Amino acid sequence: MEPRLVGPGPYRATRLWNEIIELFRAGMPLRKHRCRFKSYERCFKASEAVDCLHELLGSNQNFGPEVTRDQTVKLLKKFLKNHVIEDIKGRWGKEDFEDDGHLYRFPPSSPLKSYPKKPSCGKEVIKFPDWNEPKAGPSQEDIPVKSVTMNSEMWYKRHSIAIGEVPACKLVFRRELTQTNIEEIWKSMTLSRLQKVLGLDSLDEVLDTKLVNSKHIVHNVYNVNKQGIVTLEDKSKELPHWILSAMKCLANWPSCSDLKQPTYSGFERDVFKTIADYFAQMKEPLLTFHFFDIFVSVLGLLQKPNKAVEALQISCLLLPPENRKRLQLLVRMMARISLNQDLPPLSESVRTRTLMVQVFSRCILCSKDEIDLDELLAAKLVSFLMDNYQDILSVPSALKSSIEDHVVHLQRVQIKYAGADSDATLPPPSFCHQITTGEFEYQRATGSQEPLAALLEEIVMNKEMSVKDKKKKLKQFQKSYPEVYRVRFPNPETEAMLFPEKTKQKPPILMWALKKPFQPFHRTRSFRM
Repeated sequence: MEPRLVGPGPYRATRLWNEIIELFRAGMPLRKHRCRFKSYERCFKASEAVDCLHELLGSNQNFGPEVTRDQTVKLLKKFLKNHVIEDIKGRWGKEDFEDDGHLYRFPPSSPLKSYPKKPSCGKEVIKFPDWNEPKAGPSQEDIPVKSVTMNSEMWYKRHSIAIGEVPACKLVFRRELTQTNIEEIWKSMTLSRLQKVLGLDSLDEVLDTKLVNSKHIVHNVYNVNKQGIVTLEDKSKELPHWILSAMKCLANWPSCSDLKQPTYSGFERDVFKTIADYFAQMKEPLLTFHFFDIFVSVLGLLQKPNKAVEALQISCLLLPPENRKRLQLLVRMMARISLNQDLPPLSESVRTRTLMVQVFSRCILCSKDEIDLDELLAAKLVSFLMDNYQDILSVPSALKSSIEDHVVHLQRVQIKYAGADSDATLPPPSFCHQITTGEFEYQRATGSQEPLAALLEEIVMNKEMSVKDKKKKLKQFQKSYPEVYRVRFPNPETEAMLFPEKTKQKPPILMWALKKPFQPFHRTRSFRM
């Protein structure tokens, strides 16, 4: 089974979990092992499982070579807890897996996670001002309107469009945009652009748009200093001065201008531990629990770096200003420490860059509910943030310009002709975008195979179905969908594990069977002495 890129979209973490389980079951070598004078068929050592899964994750484009052996062991602990694997005595349910020689095996069926039916967040319709509604005060009927009649030649000279006679027209003075109107325009156009970059039909299943605060977006765009760092109006939400001093010390090592006390051997490690402890005690990650799904979806674009950078730029605009500022300062410090060759090693066993990812990934991205792959996903995102933080944590200039132009357009006086129901100067809405043949084939395959794989798993796990009916249904499924069936059962051994043969008891040996057959009496010649 070849690994595939899991793109953006709802339930990406669940899709990755199922993908890794199927790859691990198909690629893990099984053989005979002995333990305490007893032989066990089709099992593997814990260390062998770590080797296999670590290599699998490192070569998988959804995770990459930065996955550490320690992270692989943690994932196998979750495999044991969720009954993806079990020990040779059939025990599972605890995270007591270690990188040693203990023997484990696959159960007859490793449970794939079903896709939860998340209630739709609902599309929030942004209500814009009714530009045709007259302002309070003088009625528009009192405004003198001069009827203008033009022939085709005059109209062609002005507008290069010959449409014959033009009816009467009048000036429409649009109402003044309030700050609330502008903020809602920013929210609407920002989310629309994010949806387009992700290539999704809707953001409903990856983002609750009602939780997006339009004030945060506008603040993050316009309230920045010369370095592009967000400035806060409420100073009580700033980082403590002593944490800022510690972060500046390590980011600018060896010049620690803010710290006047003399340094000592191991001083930089103590400073780093102080910073790590502060961020570890936060109740919520910097990217917030609400936006976990949207950032996990962005990870599906990492094979297209430019799109991934733009998607992260826009997603980070949705953060509360205090979270965005802390993220900017933290990631900038992490990137500088990783590249600073003058800074002594902060760990004896782990490279500095790997240490940064391991220590701070969970305080940047994690799920409120326990997600089995959230640690690996967070590490992948943080690594990409460190490599591209200057672009990602800056204001997207193209988005800013397009929204500002749109606001200016809405505030402009328009000429409205009789019978015109809408503003013809606005660009027509786009309902779809073109995709490549490869993307179409991938969407068609994943869109049909994932529900079929879930159906197959339901048949396998159904304990109420008789063995005869289950074999019959599996045979029908194999005939109708051979590719999906081959992924679940790559070889005859996996099918055999589902229906273990019952040992037939031999009938008791009858006593008469042990007796020799009747032999006729043979007369022998006797000799008298």
